[in-house]
Amino acid sequence: MPFEDELKPVRVVPHQSTWRADFVELARVLGGALGAEAVAIDHVGSTSVPGLAAKDCVDVQVRVGDVDEARLEPLLAAIDFRCRPEPWNRTEVSGGRECRKLVFAPPPGARSCNVHLRRADGPNSRFALLFRDYLRADEAARAGWGAFKRRLAASVPDIFDYGQIKATATEVLMAGAERWAADTGWTVGGAPGNAAP
Repeated sequence: MPFEDELKPVRVVPHQSTWRADFVELARVLGGALGAEAVAIDHVGSTSVPGLAAKDCVDVQVRVGDVDEARLEPLLAAIDFRCRPEPWNRTEVSGGRECRKLVFAPPPGARSCNVHLRRADGPNSRFALLFRDYLRADEAARAGWGAFKRRLAASVPDIFDYGQIKATATEVLMAGAERWAADTGWTVGGAPGNAAP
C-alpha cells in the first residue's frame, strides 16, 4: 500500500522517454547507498519496456546476496527510502517457491518509484527480468498488456484493487513469457542491459 503522501488514483500513461534516465539516476543513488550489497540494479516493470503504457512509477530491482532486513534497511533509510511494511511487500511466490523480498518507497516528494530488493539467484528476480524481456521482445503481448492496463486503470482507479486484479492477469501473461523463454533459450545471464552493476 502507498504511504499517505503517495495516495492518488491509478493513472496509466503512454511510455515516457524520461523513464530510462530516471532509472539511471535512481540506480546511481541506490548503488551509492548499498555499495557492494547490490549485485546488480535492474530497470524492471512496465516503465522498462519501450512503447508500453504504465503508471508513472519506476520499478527498480536490486539483486542482493541475501535479503537481510537488519543489514539492508538502515542503508536505504540513511537516504530516506522507506521500507513498505505490508506482508505482500516482504514475501512473494514465484516458480512455486516463497521468496523473501523488501520493497522501499522513495522519500516524500521524490520521484515515484518502487525499489524491490530480491536475492540475485531467486526465482522472483528471474520473474521480473523475464517479464521485462518478454514484453520488450513480443509486440503483440506488449500492445495487449498496455491496453489491458489502460482499461483496468480507467475502471478501477484504487491502487489496492488495481494491483489485485493485475496480479491475476500477470499470471496469464507470464505463462506466455515462460513459453517464449523456452522457445528462445532466454536465461537471466543472457538478459540484456538496463542493469547497473
